Amino acid sequence: MSRPLFNSSFADEMYHYLDDREASGFKETSFYCILRKFDRFCCKENINEPVFTTENAAHWLKKEIGEAVTSHYSRINASKQFLIYLSKKGYTVFVVRDIRYRPTDFQPHIYTDDECIRYFIAVDTYISSKNKKNNIQYPLLFRILYSCGTRLNETLGIRKQDVDLQDGIVKLFETKNNCERYIVLGNELNDLMKQFADKCFYMLTDDDYIFTNTVGKRIDGKTIYNAHRLFLKRAGIPYIGGGNGPRIHDFRHHMAVKSFKQMIDSGLDMYVALPILSTYLGHKTIFATERYIRLTMQIYPYIEEKFHKSVDCIFGGIENEDN
Repeated sequence: MSRPLFNSSFADEMYHYLDDREASGFKETSFYCILRKFDRFCCKENINEPVFTTENAAHWLKKEIGEAVTSHYSRINASKQFLIYLSKKGYTVFVVRDIRYRPTDFQPHIYTDDECIRYFIAVDTYISSKNKKNNIQYPLLFRILYSCGTRLNETLGIRKQDVDLQDGIVKLFETKNNCERYIVLGNELNDLMKQFADKCFYMLTDDDYIFTNTVGKRIDGKTIYNAHRLFLKRAGIPYIGGGNGPRIHDFRHHMAVKSFKQMIDSGLDMYVALPILSTYLGHKTIFATERYIRLTMQIYPYIEEKFHKSVDCIFGGIENEDN
């Protein structure tokens, strides 16, 4: 993949910074987005020399119109690391302060092993009177959500041509931020995909979605949300409601937490595990992966004890609040 073209007075150092990050074990693509924004900002501000003043910083710190809180947080804290890099190299730059991201009280539901077993018994024993295809597509669909950590829209957007049955690889085409990516199915999940394909793929063209309703159209999210509520009830897992879940999206949190823990337990260094997880989840930068890492540390104190200093160094210190 060719590198982006930077045009500001900091362009050369941006390339050197990417080299430095890559040498540290990160995928340089994790930093493209922030550096592009910073590069465009410097050009817009007519910063013609590699100097970043307090006035420049004040403009850069302002939250843009329509910018999400999390995006603002990622933009500022990520650029801070680049400014620190420049400062250490002797450039006259004002290092911006941290943007303190204050999470809400909401905590995603991380399923216990017993809850997982009960949930998928409910899925596998479900018999639909409205759409008989649900009897065979739900076990596959919900296992993809659970095992691969895909977003619901990404999963419902899988087309026949996106599925490589031989190698067990699925291309995710309808993704957030247009970051197309691939997921790899485990052996058991790929066997289930093959069984599903034997029963259904002969009716589909390459452009057709594989998960469909009674008239052969792409199944809608509301239908899946309703099914999820039913499976929770049958599994004896309390549904709190009011956006507090357990939500379908909590499967993504569950997968991320378990995967990061598994990589750490296997001896993989955090600086290697983090970009792997970030890329697999389809995040544009590693900073979007922070909440999953901190959730893992919250659930597993021994990981927090081992890596909290490294995480704070990467993402910037976070004010802990007891809510």
